[in-house]
Amino acid sequence: MTEPSARPTVDVVIPCYNYARFLRACVKSVLDQPGVDVRVLIIDDTSDDDTPEVMAELVRDPRVEGRRHEVNRGHIATYNEGLLEWAKADYTVLLSADDLLAPGWLARATAVFEANPGVGMVYGRVVYYTTDGDGDRAAAHDAPRLPRVVAPPAGRTVWSGVDWVEARCRTGQNVLSSPEAVVRTSVQQAVGGYRPDLPHAGDLEMWMRIAAVSDIGYVRGEPAAYYRVHQQSMMRTRFSSLFADLEQRQAVFDLFFREHPDLPPRLRALANRSIARDALWRAVRAYDRDQLDDIPVDELEDFARRVYPDTERLPEHRALRRRRALGPKACSRTQLFLGSHLVKRGRGLVDKQLWKWRGQ
Repeated sequence: MTEPSARPTVDVVIPCYNYARFLRACVKSVLDQPGVDVRVLIIDDTSDDDTPEVMAELVRDPRVEGRRHEVNRGHIATYNEGLLEWAKADYTVLLSADDLLAPGWLARATAVFEANPGVGMVYGRVVYYTTDGDGDRAAAHDAPRLPRVVAPPAGRTVWSGVDWVEARCRTGQNVLSSPEAVVRTSVQQAVGGYRPDLPHAGDLEMWMRIAAVSDIGYVRGEPAAYYRVHQQSMMRTRFSSLFADLEQRQAVFDLFFREHPDLPPRLRALANRSIARDALWRAVRAYDRDQLDDIPVDELEDFARRVYPDTERLPEHRALRRRRALGPKACSRTQLFLGSHLVKRGRGLVDKQLWKWRGQ
């Protein structure tokens, strides 16, 4: 009789839609994880490329299982099928077929869970890299070329769930991309999965739901995952709209606080303020870059005012007013009013992908 394994078990759900060229490398990054017992759960959402053939090859490994939908169900339904219906291990990861786990990540993450029973989610630093054009063909191999990164000092942080939610309200931003998140399966299935009515920012809302019932851990040092950015990735296609991002994040906070009325009211006000500042900063940058023909500045200001009526008190609103007086041509040449505090904040607000790895 085989003795049960004493090692942590992790189910890695891999949704795949027309990503056959990435699938082998993705699965290999999971199977090569030391110190944990993994099971790979591939869900083919009716791909019309070579995904069925690649999946049939991969399931020869007993640690890999696969399913194929008869009709396309979309990414949200596919995610929830894996996370809520199929996963049974101690911990669960949702990993897109075009992304990779970093070596040793699952052992580092599960060590935090094992030492902290109240932790419901652990995440780490994600590295973004591009494989456009010829890079897409190269990425079909089991060892894609990854960027070199300098790892900060290793360490762990565990926040109370409320403190972590407050940090999200202070920035109005998500700090996870998804592949770097490991969730305690019992917590994931207790709070539920992704909401179909939040296709763009539903991950942020789900992370906060997890934080509402558990602590959150973060692991510094070596990367947790590699997020591939390419022309077909969802980041660049379905959800690249300026207002889709702002409106979806605002919808996330509205829904979350409506369903968690016991949380301090100041947190919702803090989130609204952060979203408004983000909208105004985008309007400010439109002047700095002479992009008024492409970016709807008036609509951004109206959105900010609806979200946070006291917009006139915000430094970004004062910066926008000065730029209107000066005009876009002068602003794009001089950028006179960019104080250092706004520059630092704006780098995170204009493109949240640049700072997600900080984990705070």
